Amino acid sequence: MLYGIPFPGAFVTDEDGVVIAKSFHDTYKKRDSPEILIDAALGRIELSAEAPTAVGGDEEVRVTAAIHGGSGTIRQGIVRHLVVRFELRDGLHIYGEPVPEGMVATRVTLRGPSGLVVQDPILPPTEPLRLGSTGAELRVWSGSVDIAVPFYPTGELASEVRPLDADAVTLEVEIRYQACDDETCLLPRTEKLTFELPLDVIDVPRIPLHMGHGQREGDYDGKPGLRRLMLRKIRSHPLGFLRFIGKHLRLELAARARAARSRN
Repeated sequence: MLYGIPFPGAFVTDEDGVVIAKSFHDTYKKRDSPEILIDAALGRIELSAEAPTAVGGDEEVRVTAAIHGGSGTIRQGIVRHLVVRFELRDGLHIYGEPVPEGMVATRVTLRGPSGLVVQDPILPPTEPLRLGSTGAELRVWSGSVDIAVPFYPTGELASEVRPLDADAVTLEVEIRYQACDDETCLLPRTEKLTFELPLDVIDVPRIPLHMGHGQREGDYDGKPGLRRLMLRKIRSHPLGFLRFIGKHLRLELAARARAARSRN
């Protein structure tokens, strides 16, 4: 139904105009937080002092989890990052995949409500470590290590065509790792952290479909463009238009059911 609407994309260049990073998405409703593009330009993750943060670990391995982008708010289609930062004591390392049986690879798992899309973790490069006794080569990290997990909400969780179902959502983080030096390993650890993040409205054009839902409405009239789009789509794909309306109604009914359950 919405085929033909441009999808967002960004190239990041250095001062000489050489492309050093790029980001393209598969829907017009999904785009990166500005902070993520700044990180791509800098070549490192710069966590804001305003980012919601939870801390774990001990004096051997300090673990910090932070919600990177938008001061921790969640908005439809805007990609934020859960950043887990390991700061290891000198001489210690943690393992990447794969590992032999009996050893623990480092894993970060993010869980949230229905409508929250969690993507594959972004892992930094590992270093090779060869075990002298067996000759096996492992992949490890040492020093300061950042693992980023991208996530974003769909219209099921925070839509632009209805009021927000809730003021905030809960995200649960599980971090599994084992730190070792060249001779011995510490016991495997599992850190469980929780974030309560506010839902935020988004910027929408001034068209009847979006207006009156508490979103940030633009000051331009979007009705002529929407009218042309609808007429073109109905003529070319009448069944697609009916499916689009049906999907919208299903999401609306599901939102009302969630709101009723929360009141009860």
